[in-house]
Amino acid sequence: MASRSDWDVVVVGGGLGGLSAACRAAQLGLKAAVLERGTEPQYLCNSRFSGGILHISQHNVQEPAENLVQVIEEATLGECDPALARALAEDARRAVEWLRSEGAKFIRVGQIVWQQHVLAPPRPITPGLDWKGRGPDVTLRTLEANLIQRGGAVLRGTAARALMEAGGRCVGVEAEREGSSVQFGAKAVVIADGGYQASFDLIGKHITPAPEKLMQRGASTGVGDGLRMAQSLGAAVTRLDAFYGHMLSRDSFHNDKVWPYPQLDELGTAGIVVDARGERFTDEGMGGVYVANMIARLPDPLSTWAVFDDAVWNGPGKAARIPANPNLVKAGGTVHEARTLTALAEIIGVPAERFELTVAGYNQALAAGKLEDLAPRRTSTRIAAMPVAKPPFYAVPLCAGITYTMGGIAIDPDGQVLRTGGGGSIDGLYAVGTTTGGLEGGSGVGYVGGLIKAATFGIRAAERIACALG
Repeated sequence: MASRSDWDVVVVGGGLGGLSAACRAAQLGLKAAVLERGTEPQYLCNSRFSGGILHISQHNVQEPAENLVQVIEEATLGECDPALARALAEDARRAVEWLRSEGAKFIRVGQIVWQQHVLAPPRPITPGLDWKGRGPDVTLRTLEANLIQRGGAVLRGTAARALMEAGGRCVGVEAEREGSSVQFGAKAVVIADGGYQASFDLIGKHITPAPEKLMQRGASTGVGDGLRMAQSLGAAVTRLDAFYGHMLSRDSFHNDKVWPYPQLDELGTAGIVVDARGERFTDEGMGGVYVANMIARLPDPLSTWAVFDDAVWNGPGKAARIPANPNLVKAGGTVHEARTLTALAEIIGVPAERFELTVAGYNQALAAGKLEDLAPRRTSTRIAAMPVAKPPFYAVPLCAGITYTMGGIAIDPDGQVLRTGGGGSIDGLYAVGTTTGGLEGGSGVGYVGGLIKAATFGIRAAERIACALG
């Protein structure tokens, strides 16, 4: 017989979304527990690994809500759920202030508009992974302490396996702990387990034909358990074919110093990205997140190269927060250099004639102002195109780094999980953060922001639960 405990709110997952939901619920007088599969005091999760920047599509969360709604619509090409976009735009500022009131510390990074709310202490401007004692890690530990002080709990080593249902309502979670089955009865359940990016089965069905050839750019803890459990209760899901991530050095599979930073987006989007045939295959002007997704969809996602010249290497290549130039080289990443395109083609093993025609065609279209005539076209409304014309020429081997999935469980603006077929919501079941869909992704792979989405909808879900429970 499984042991059982009862709570007002049970949250699955201890990242920023889950802890925000639990902590806010406890603040409102509810008895809340977080079920966390990780066993370590500083268990791994994407929130802990993150850069700690709270923004909306690289805009300041303090901008007027109407501006932010428009920003989200533009980023997603109008394919976002308008109700979710408005909820985020209206409450993002409040979410940041709530985190501050809970003890989170923030810094500003100069005059960079979208880096005005960075969790402190910030990570250093160096390549590789560096999260211990940094802002996101400290914030998660602060929220956990607040939750415990309010009578809640974070139960480590507890893996949710199934949702409990009675009379069409979610009434708890069945979990496994220390090899035994445990039941957690609840008046409301919040799924916040962080997406399905580390499930080769799910991303193999929806994102890439070669899951093993995508670099896991996060904590590899999001395996889709929440999505599967919600679907078993009849939850609706959004499209599942997009992810947030960046172009990374292919060396990241064997060199931990080159991930999650430096990202190589600035190189690939200012110059061009070619495949094993030496040809362009996507619109680099749509941005690094989009290009990473297009790389993932290739038959061989480990067959692409960022190609650029000296002006790009010493311009955009030095412009990122943790720039590729010089950090990629310092970290031991591969950067091929040649005085001619013919020599560069030989080094990287692509057909020289086709490669030179690709570069020449791109340069000619750029000079003539006819980038839209290229196949595939090259847009320049988001990111300016630069010629590949000034030697030395460079090529960097790429891979797609997947951080979190953009699709998932369909929710309303308060995080209530929607039923498939338009049958309203599932009573007692909520979902927040990157286990949900409807806000990001779409045909343009629109990126909005994982941390702000997690915190905002975690808070909103807790407040809706408190209201529903009276």
